[in-house]
Amino acid sequence: MLDTAMPVGLGGVEDLFGDEVPLSIPPKTQGRHLYQRLDELRNRGCCQTVAWSRAGNIASISPDGMNLELRMLRAHPSNGVWNLSEPTTTDLVKGSVVNPLVHLEWSPTTAPDLAVFDSVGRVMIMNFPVSLNNAYVNRKWDADTVDDMNVVVGCHWLPVAPLSQYGPATKPSKSHRVYQYESSFVHAIGPHHPHMSKSALFCVTMGGLLKMYWSQNNGRIEETTMELESVCSSDELVTHASLATDKKYIIIVVTTATKKLKVIKLEIQWAGPGAVQEKTQLSQTARLNPSLVEDHLATIDWLQMVDEPSLPEFTTLQALPSIIDNGGKAGLPLIIGVRARSSGVGGFEMMQTVIDRWECAEQKSAIQTAFEQIGSRRNSVSNIQELPISTRLKRLDPITINKTVIGVQASQYGKALVFIMSDGSVEHRDRFTFEELYTTTNESRIMNLREAGWAFSEEGPCYQAAFSPTQCSMIQIGDDGKLKWSKLQHAQGDIGDSNNDGVYCASIAGLSIAAAGCVHTQANFDDLLAIAHPLADKKRFTQDWIQELIRILKIQVDYSQESHHESLMRNNSLHACMSIMNSLGFKGELAPRSFQSKFANVFLNVRIIVILTTVACNTPLQARDKVSPLDEPGKSFISYNTCLPLTHSDRIIEVVEALAGELKWSIDLLAWILDCLFELMSDETFVQHLNGKLSTAAEYLQERNDVALHVLLCSSTRSFLLAMCRRIAHLDGISFRAVEFYRKEAAEAEQSGVARLPSGQLQQAYQRMQRVTSTSLVPVGEFEKMLNTLGHDVKQAYAVYLPALLKQSSHPPQGKQIDHMVRSSQAQMEMVMLVSRQVPPAFMPLIKKFLMDDLRAMRAQTDPAQLFFADYAALGVQDDACSLAARAARGGSYYDVFKRVELRPSATLAVKPWRRCVRCPAVMEDVSSNRPGVTYVVAQQRKCSCGGSWGLLAKDKLVL
Repeated sequence: MLDTAMPVGLGGVEDLFGDEVPLSIPPKTQGRHLYQRLDELRNRGCCQTVAWSRAGNIASISPDGMNLELRMLRAHPSNGVWNLSEPTTTDLVKGSVVNPLVHLEWSPTTAPDLAVFDSVGRVMIMNFPVSLNNAYVNRKWDADTVDDMNVVVGCHWLPVAPLSQYGPATKPSKSHRVYQYESSFVHAIGPHHPHMSKSALFCVTMGGLLKMYWSQNNGRIEETTMELESVCSSDELVTHASLATDKKYIIIVVTTATKKLKVIKLEIQWAGPGAVQEKTQLSQTARLNPSLVEDHLATIDWLQMVDEPSLPEFTTLQALPSIIDNGGKAGLPLIIGVRARSSGVGGFEMMQTVIDRWECAEQKSAIQTAFEQIGSRRNSVSNIQELPISTRLKRLDPITINKTVIGVQASQYGKALVFIMSDGSVEHRDRFTFEELYTTTNESRIMNLREAGWAFSEEGPCYQAAFSPTQCSMIQIGDDGKLKWSKLQHAQGDIGDSNNDGVYCASIAGLSIAAAGCVHTQANFDDLLAIAHPLADKKRFTQDWIQELIRILKIQVDYSQESHHESLMRNNSLHACMSIMNSLGFKGELAPRSFQSKFANVFLNVRIIVILTTVACNTPLQARDKVSPLDEPGKSFISYNTCLPLTHSDRIIEVVEALAGELKWSIDLLAWILDCLFELMSDETFVQHLNGKLSTAAEYLQERNDVALHVLLCSSTRSFLLAMCRRIAHLDGISFRAVEFYRKEAAEAEQSGVARLPSGQLQQAYQRMQRVTSTSLVPVGEFEKMLNTLGHDVKQAYAVYLPALLKQSSHPPQGKQIDHMVRSSQAQMEMVMLVSRQVPPAFMPLIKKFLMDDLRAMRAQTDPAQLFFADYAALGVQDDACSLAARAARGGSYYDVFKRVELRPSATLAVKPWRRCVRCPAVMEDVSSNRPGVTYVVAQQRKCSCGGSWGLLAKDKLVL
């Protein structure tokens, strides 16, 4: 009866003062889920069941603590819209009803390791070398002791070397359109692994034990332990611990059941106690023998010092190292203790969080006045021993927040802190003043997208959260225990369409700062692509964003003067910019790409082919011990420093077959480019536009979505095509000599009667490679000459046009300034041509010459009819209505981006799993090899050619 709602009518009774009183129901309380989460935070320092790595892996523990689930962000192949992938449950680690999985911690390395903890402190370390959802075990926990005293209450991965932090972006006033980007100071890191690409995991247990898991020089995970606290009773148990690297030491802060707060300093001696090698950097081959030395600095009874004793337990403990702010002021190490609660009476909740703060201040011990007088009388004593420096905890004013804080995370290398609330909201606070940041929009100074009016729109119950590497999106766990992805959105919905809009400029600056840091540190920024994807429909958005990135990172884009291509292949920042262009213009497998995306797609594919061919044919000197993919022990003949494999090997066959596929794709691309150019040459509309304005001709090419001419005019893509032509000639020579060798071997074996050398599939792979070059529709040598001629004409056009243009300015440069301004103007023109369809006016004469003279000469050496009717489906560049209809009619037909061969799910998925790119629709078979040389080649495919990460597809699915 009491559970039945009874309607109550007031019968027209009015309020005492004659006013209508609206009756409202109090908001729904968060209830037992929040209470349960706060109890977990109070009782166990490590209970984070969702974590986001810098590589883009999203790991989470199932609500029952039994399974580890792996996810990532991915663009859907059908429409390019970003969302959270389906979970992949790994069988490598399992919890139990008695000992469930309780905590996850990612390392900060480029290829991050994942530490998985169970309720009794056992630790398993996993890595993800290729696919974001396919793990390998580095350390098993089978030998770990099952003991409640080993429960982990705090853990920390050693940092890797920090790099420059980009931002803020500033401009004098709103009327200015161009932002100036600063590079903020990043303090030097403290203790780190001797091998800069590796880290080490520190864990503090409930029993006061410190464990360090570290990687030996052979890659094996080893363990070093020491006792931090002697625990003899339950009152001395450690409840929370936090670690931070500071200068030469690690600061460890622990709290005990008796409400004591202790600060410990830890030193790591990697070469052993007192070893001489500690003074210098250890070599990569030196065997590590780390020794840990601790020093207890300070102890306080923290509960007696706080203002709110009704909150007697920490829910979060955070140690922050000393840091220098942007003004050059040094800050002391800081300890933050968060005490949160959520209690209520009668359905009304009272949420409150108290943040206690202590600074670790060093001071010299004081001497009594009488002793000082005695010391001053003894002038004969020349050497007086200095007093030891002690550490005291200086309590700062507490901070009160009228919300329940359920998580704290450092940002901007410790200069800011992010507080996550139980209602799903987020607060950023300054580390020094603890004032809230980004509360108002400020278009004159942009450090974060929130200053441009962006915010997390979907708020709701949130009991755990994990931020992306860019901190522009987060994964939340709510009432139902399911993961929800939330990304920044602009409060007004539309940011404008051009640089004339202040919000548009500020948003571009915020996105550029966030992306620049990730590009520079090789961290994942897929959530930025997800945020920007709806904005890519704006006319200039993609161009403006990429131009700002090139400005911030000072990326080289002009390769018109370079004859060698090594610097171009190593230009990872340019590759990242092309990856962004490629992703933003992707609208689905059966939809045409934008002009910029199509151009970037050609750039990325040609680049990876040049790199793979170079790596396969040239083994690094340090890996020369029988590891070249084109080198096998046994009989061989050497030509042009290349050893041909002569024995049958499945591992070698895979690489040679892949090279044959890359060779076929490369020649098809050259054929497609010629076919498009021949069509342009005969297009009367385009020829008429060339006789007018070049901008009109460029617009016409964009309408046709024809990038062939643009690929040749842009110096970076033209250089890649030149490098590809030379690789084609090189592989042609290798395959010819290999086929000749097998033919001679067969003839000699037939004459002598001795069994011939086994060949099989390897010989067939070389024969396929030879067939590709011998039946080519394009004379590759002549194509290379055409590119060289075009490149020479481009240099001449710049040399004539730019000096004349600069002399016409109001303040023409003089002397050496002319050369500097010419190079700067040329780089600016190349940048505009790279990110848009615009072509410099100086190119008008050379384009006419190229179409009327050079291209006609090339046409005379080819068969235009064969080029027109050739099949270019494997290239994936044809996006006219007929080609898209044909692609849809083929149904489940895909092309392997490594071997460049056709794949069909029904035939191959059941035999070998597929990888799928999270950014583009590319797929490839999951390949691996234990042979070092082959592994070195396959390692180049640890990411897709577009720069996106791989996800391993389930056998019955084609979407991640």
